[in-house]
Amino acid sequence: MTDLFSSSSSDSSVIRNFPRLLHRYVRLLEVSTEMASTLELDSLLNTIVTAAQELTNCEASSLLLHDPQSNHLYFEAATNMNPSNLGPTAVPIEGSIAGWVFTNNKPLLVADAFSDVRFFREVDMITNTQTRNIIGVPLRTKDKTLGVIEGINKESDAFDQEDLRILQALASQAAIAIENSRLFQQSDLIAEMVHELRTPLASLTAASHLLTRPELPKEQLDKIGSSIFTEVKRLNELATDFLDLSRLESGRVRFTREPVHLEGLVLECIEIVRPQAQSENVSLHTEFTQSISPVQGDRNRLKQVLLNLLTNAIKYNKTNGTVTVSLETYKEYILLKVKDTGIGISEESMEHLFTRFYRSPESAGSIPGTGLGLVIVQRIVESHGGQIDVQSEVGKGSTFTLRLPQQHLTIMDFDNCS
Repeated sequence: MTDLFSSSSSDSSVIRNFPRLLHRYVRLLEVSTEMASTLELDSLLNTIVTAAQELTNCEASSLLLHDPQSNHLYFEAATNMNPSNLGPTAVPIEGSIAGWVFTNNKPLLVADAFSDVRFFREVDMITNTQTRNIIGVPLRTKDKTLGVIEGINKESDAFDQEDLRILQALASQAAIAIENSRLFQQSDLIAEMVHELRTPLASLTAASHLLTRPELPKEQLDKIGSSIFTEVKRLNELATDFLDLSRLESGRVRFTREPVHLEGLVLECIEIVRPQAQSENVSLHTEFTQSISPVQGDRNRLKQVLLNLLTNAIKYNKTNGTVTVSLETYKEYILLKVKDTGIGISEESMEHLFTRFYRSPESAGSIPGTGLGLVIVQRIVESHGGQIDVQSEVGKGSTFTLRLPQQHLTIMDFDNCS
């Protein structure tokens, strides 16, 4: 805080502004304490942008993180953007103010955004905002730059050096908090993964030991071989789901944004799972009572959600059971339901259904699975600004309901799909 009284400010100005400056730095200390105690990444990022907007007294604030694979910056949190629109919004390193701040690792004040050649105008179209001025500072830890915090449109006059200093102080604490959150999530997930690996590894160890005994009959050897195949397959599924979930929870997954026609997607997924349904004597049905407007989302990820729910509905069904997929449209959202006539879910299991690696006691021993599928589904749905709900009755079946926001398409949305 020593640079608070820089030589560029007169003594009278400092004295006059001291109560306001003191309030801002007291608030910064409060926010720093809150960030240090928050390990859930989305909640942390929202805390940061809200604090940035408040501390710099501006119209809106945003936080962008760098993706090394695409070498783009992506909006991860913003006070003026719908959460479902954040992930797909990429900002290029070249040709943007945020990109300049990230590349040069320096703070920047832009008094007139539209006259600056670095201004990325597409963001104004997406957020329906008219940017006048911008303040940006890098999010940097000891050894790398994670991204950028920006504020736009100072409520009174223009951003000044005082705003720059307070935002830099926030960014230094925010970068550490983001890294800690990422490390915590990864270490927590890895610990659970190691625990889950013990069971199939123990089975493989026992089976491998039995194979060394030459006196075992062929029938017994065939059973051991089948057991090994099953456990290796389970390990492969665990590794795949684990990597998928770790990317989702660390924020490294980038969702594309395009108009997705759910009727066509449902029919496509049903054809994919039809052989599985036929082998289990389960019939598949659809109920589309009206024309459904497309939703904005990542088609491949929504397809992953549907296939997971359909596969589960077949696996946990009864012989000669049915699976029905329905679509209902409302003014602001679309309901997608996957209903089965299967074994159902107990009230106790319902409480843990979206917990990582959880398998219900009724099915854990007889039906294969990793216990990560529904967690992945939930993360994808929430990343689309949606919700997932389940209703079930033991012995009668379950209904999984996705509530996806219905967003009106704009020319900008279609341009992003090309």
